[in-house]
This record gives sequence, structure tokens and C-alpha cells, in this order.
Amino acid sequence: MTIEFERLGLGESLVPYREAWDYQIRLHDAVAADEETPRILLLEHEAVYTAGRRTEDEQLPQDGTPVVEVDRGGQLTWHGPGQLIGYPIVKLKKINAIRLYVETLEEALMNVLAELGIRTVQIKGRSGVWVPGDGVQQDRKIAAIGIRINHGVTMHGFALNCSNSLEPYEQIIACGITDAGVTSISQELGRTVNPVDVADRVQEELDRLLTPQVVTSLPVA
Repeated sequence: MTIEFERLGLGESLVPYREAWDYQIRLHDAVAADEETPRILLLEHEAVYTAGRRTEDEQLPQDGTPVVEVDRGGQLTWHGPGQLIGYPIVKLKKINAIRLYVETLEEALMNVLAELGIRTVQIKGRSGVWVPGDGVQQDRKIAAIGIRINHGVTMHGFALNCSNSLEPYEQIIACGITDAGVTSISQELGRTVNPVDVADRVQEELDRLLTPQVVTSLPVA
């Protein structure tokens, strides 16, 4: 079984959020019908706030900034230039493998970050990848994960903060979490690391870890 990777836009070629969402829906239906090979989209978005199903009104930006309501799990977050977005459109080998799938996405990103010299952890009860606090600084989220699964096929995915500004997070309660912060690869290393700089390694880790333990090209039983 092979997972295909498709790069929709990195660097100067930014993808509008709704355009990528519509494409995900078309691919999802085709993968669910076994008409397309499982695929992972890698891209950068134009700046946008998106609100998952658990978003509360008080978490929304207070300056009137538009927010796109989406059908993924999770709450409010931001996407934009400097952030590597990954949208796996894959069929899970087992319908109850959702937790394993999320943990595998986290593991792939953590492996890449470790190679860069950034220590990260998984925090029980909180999805995503975290740089642990040290008693002075809070825990800081460096990668967010929000997914949707329908007919055993995944949509949405992860957002890895590479060189994006952290200012948009100051206007919102990101992911509904008030006792932790947000960071990026560039912030942690003190040098600029763009999405295109890590995309190859993220792709390699996803291909290695998701195939064939978690996803399949066969119909879900």
C-alpha cells in the first residue's frame, strides 16, 4: 500500500483555506469509495482563523476578524504563512484506531523536531505536540492536531509552527487552553526555519509510521 503526497503550495504559493477544504472533501469521498489512493496534502495557508466543533463564543477574536467554522474536532486556532499544514486523506485500518492515528501523527512530528534539537512531549488529555515548561516558561504548543473521520477516512490534520508569527494567537484563546503558550521551531532555535525546510523529513516520517500499521487502501470492515 502506498500513500501519495501532494504539495499544494509552500513558500510564496499560499493556499486559501476554503479551496483546500473543498479539495479535501472531494478526495475524501474518492478515497472512501476506493477510487483514489490515500493521500497526504502538504501546504501553507493564507492567514485564517478556523473554529472546530467545540469552539465557545468567548474564544473567538474580539476584533471582528472573520472565522471559518469547520467540521473537525478541537476548538479555535490560526493558520497562515510559515506554518506547515498536513492533511492526510487516508483510510484507517481499524475504525477504532483513532487514538493510534493521532498519536502517530504526533510521533512523526516529534521525531523531526528531535532531529532539530527541540525536545517535545505528548500531554495526556491535550492533542498536539508540546515543548515542556521549565518552571519559568509554560508548556508551549508547537504543533496542533484536529481531525475528522467519516466512513473510516480521515480529513484535516496537523499544523506545525515553523516560522510563522505568533501574534495572531494573542487575539484568541488558542484551542481553548488558557494555562499554556504557543511557540514555533524558529522561536525555539533562534533562527529561521521555514515549512519547506522540514517538509521532506515530515513526509518521510509520515510515510514510515503510517504505512502500513495505521492506514490501509482496502475497505474498512
